[in-house]
Amino acid sequence: MNNTKKVVIGLTGGIGSGKTTIANFFADLGIDIIDADIAARKVVEPKSSALGRISQHFGPQFIQADGTLNRPLLRSRIFSNDTDKLWLNNLLHPLIRQTMLNEIQQSQSPYCLLVAPLLIENNLQSLVQRILVIDISEVEQIKRAVLRDPSSKEEIIRIIASQIPRKQRLKYADDIIDNSKSDLSIIKDSVIKLDQKYHNLASN
Repeated sequence: MNNTKKVVIGLTGGIGSGKTTIANFFADLGIDIIDADIAARKVVEPKSSALGRISQHFGPQFIQADGTLNRPLLRSRIFSNDTDKLWLNNLLHPLIRQTMLNEIQQSQSPYCLLVAPLLIENNLQSLVQRILVIDISEVEQIKRAVLRDPSSKEEIIRIIASQIPRKQRLKYADDIIDNSKSDLSIIKDSVIKLDQKYHNLASN
């Protein structure tokens, strides 16, 4: 459990499962969204100390001419090197966690949503009261991710393999939205029901 006195719902799911679409439905209902991916970008903003340390460790070519992180280069480096990946995680994870905790504290809605693709993999369960898993089949994941992501099909498959298996993720779920049908009206109804449930949780 988190110690923030806020009700925090963790929203997670594999790549291409529709996490952003569903988080946006909650946002439309006035719920504050804390996004782990946005927090991860904040901690490596130009001139940040973390970005300076990445440049020292990996080399200046990992910083682009405009002062931003060269993400594709870093991604390919850590994908093939576990030692570098560990070093980067040890640097960034505490900073990302603190950024998310600060945003949870500043949240004004009755409950807030912590959207984290790697919620379970990065042991963020302690920050949330409930886990909402957005679930689709692996075949559908690959199909959707290839459509919206510049990565190749092979890279998408590698990313899926690096995430927790679907069956295991579902074991952590307190709530599940089946997003395989792509019917937005059904999804919206599910969100509205869960929103009522989470409001009740927050008021108790």
